[in-house]
Amino acid sequence: MDTSRVKFTVTKAVDKKTDQNGNQKNDRHTGEPLWSTQVMALDETGGEMLTITTAGQPPKVNVGQDVVPVELEAIPWATNGRNGTAFKAVSLNVAGAGASKPHAA
Repeated sequence: MDTSRVKFTVTKAVDKKTDQNGNQKNDRHTGEPLWSTQVMALDETGGEMLTITTAGQPPKVNVGQDVVPVELEAIPWATNGRNGTAFKAVSLNVAGAGASKPHAA
């Protein structure tokens, strides 16, 4: 995704991504723990709330901070008659703190 014109602001503290039993989920390829971070994505057309999943160590970001999702992917899903889009990134870096520029995926 090209996110070069989008401002991402953390709106909810980082939390473990859990299954229906409350157990933390792990990446199916690496086995690393998964984390969910809620952000507001704001561009010239308006804002939208997204939950971005990352694997490994929890992102070191706080509510209110602007962040840069690295290699953000939008992944469509459909389960039991429901559907939506999941968002996954390699990492969430604090904007302006040596954060790498967003990449198109």
